[in-house]
Amino acid sequence: MTTAPTHAKGLEGVIAGETEICNVEQSALIYRGYEIADLAANASFEEVAFLLLVGHKPSSSELDGFKSELIAERNLPTAVVNFLKDSGDLVNNQFAVPMDILRTAVSILGHLDADCQDNSPEANLNKSKRLLAKIPTIIGHMQNSIEGKEFVAPNPALSHSANLLFMMTGEEPSPEAEKVMDVSLVLYAEHDYNASTFTSRVIAGTLSDLHGAVTGAIAALKGKLHGGANEAAMDMLADIRRDIGSENDTSKITDWMHNAFTEKRKLMGFGHRVYKNGDHRAPILHELGKKAAQARGEEFTKLFELGETVQHIMETEKKIYPNVDFPCGMTYFTMGIPVPQYTPIFVASRITGWCAHIMEQHAHNRLIRPRVAYTGPDLRKWND
Repeated sequence: MTTAPTHAKGLEGVIAGETEICNVEQSALIYRGYEIADLAANASFEEVAFLLLVGHKPSSSELDGFKSELIAERNLPTAVVNFLKDSGDLVNNQFAVPMDILRTAVSILGHLDADCQDNSPEANLNKSKRLLAKIPTIIGHMQNSIEGKEFVAPNPALSHSANLLFMMTGEEPSPEAEKVMDVSLVLYAEHDYNASTFTSRVIAGTLSDLHGAVTGAIAALKGKLHGGANEAAMDMLADIRRDIGSENDTSKITDWMHNAFTEKRKLMGFGHRVYKNGDHRAPILHELGKKAAQARGEEFTKLFELGETVQHIMETEKKIYPNVDFPCGMTYFTMGIPVPQYTPIFVASRITGWCAHIMEQHAHNRLIRPRVAYTGPDLRKWND
């Protein structure tokens, strides 16, 4: 007789490995020793990307060199550009969503990268920088294709965050919009063994290549229970507004929420497997997003007021708190970003965390191969 292995559904509470990259606690989120509020207030996304990928805070000269490397790598190979020219038709005809397009584009990049099959630390770092630089261009070209517009070329005079916005619109963002985007990328950059990062480490643990591991991570992030929650949260607020009208009648919002509770509807943007008392990132992004909304006018301030009422009901009646995806949806909407691009923008940030983990996995590898508790039939004979 064998004893069933100790297990937890969804691996909840299970320590699956060690990392020097990130520490997620009830009271703090720490990237390589730096707390998230400190980084959001004082570090640029490029600095945080360097910290995660290289392992230490960059000096001024290191940061300048890193920025120059990223700018030099923003353009895409012809094969990827040609694929993206048709991506708008795929999305508009509902054969694909933007996360699918991004996943395929990254996979194609793997075929065209001379270092693709090289898992050495140097090759992996170079590939990581290239992906970090090119993903905003993929997102921008894809959005241009969806809208039937000419592709916008990367702007070497702009920061990573500003260029990401520029690539989608063809217009240089305001300093305020650039700051909001930059902070959102800092907040989304890393979060220990979340589903997509764990996926990337499982793939890397087989000694597969970095592009393959990132492609798998993108597929994992797409889901509504992970990165897709920011899109789903905005869709939920749009449903409420459609059902109750444009005025934020508290009683109508309360009735809508109570109906959702009765129907056991999954309300996206709330709750977290680790954070039981609230996500530290959420208030940081909420504050920035609300300021942006106030600058844009009543339509957007009403959205945040609606969101705050929904948040209050969830907190007081269910003791469930918003995660970062809830204010993200409202903030990106305020900035005029199309909802289907919210999760691809998440990729533009989390690529740094993924690549850091893939490099760490390759450097200290052990195949990730958990056991399972079998619940099927007892042993039986085929010919009985």
